[in-house]
Amino acid sequence: METSLGFGHFLANSDGIARFILALMLIMSVGTWYLIVTKGIQAIRAQKKSAEFLTAFWAAPSLDAVARHLHQTGVTEAFSHLVHHGFTAIEQHKAGRETRGLVDAGTPDEFLTRALKRAIAQDKSRLEYGQTFLATVASSAPFVGLFGTVWGIYHALMAIGMSGQGTLDKVAGPVGEALIMTAIGLAVAIPAAVAYNAFARANRNTLAELNSFAHDLFNFLATGLKSAPQQGAQVAEVAATSERIIARVHARASA
Repeated sequence: METSLGFGHFLANSDGIARFILALMLIMSVGTWYLIVTKGIQAIRAQKKSAEFLTAFWAAPSLDAVARHLHQTGVTEAFSHLVHHGFTAIEQHKAGRETRGLVDAGTPDEFLTRALKRAIAQDKSRLEYGQTFLATVASSAPFVGLFGTVWGIYHALMAIGMSGQGTLDKVAGPVGEALIMTAIGLAVAIPAAVAYNAFARANRNTLAELNSFAHDLFNFLATGLKSAPQQGAQVAEVAATSERIIARVHARASA
């Protein structure tokens, strides 16, 4: 009698809908743990590489030394990616081509601001990879499990009605097996919810540090833009408006 109440008995007596629900929650669970492991490893590696790059950046004697270091190590994380976009903007503006597209339009400070905004937006998108899946699993898995529970109880009550026996020993087994669906739904949803909150907090901290670094980087790179072939009145505004430009970068990245 005891063996008939196990999970194996539940699987053996479940119908196609119940098995579909179990398969769906299995996919949710596998996807959740895949994201937890991969994003966790990536976050640890990125944090280590960011610390190494920032140490090298602030210890560098000049921006040329930073450029050489970046050329040797390559773009490996968000901070080096931001510096790479800044250097690319400087080179494009210094090229002094007569014909410029819309991407090159505007004053030097606007051009550099757009480059930094694009870099931060790309890093934000990369950091938020998989967050939608985790949020969906965390919010929907309990209800998917509850649907499986209701479906299982429905079949249990149908079986009890057909047998004509409603005693406790007849009800406890089928109802208990149906409640397994609720437990599975919670087991899938809880790790997803915890992981989502943990990654969201880590992403906010990273973006806050990235915006703060963008403020300093803009001030450093603005000097390079002053020597670009632009109108003198426009160039003179770069240093005076740096705080306003970085505020726009921060507002755009946090939106």
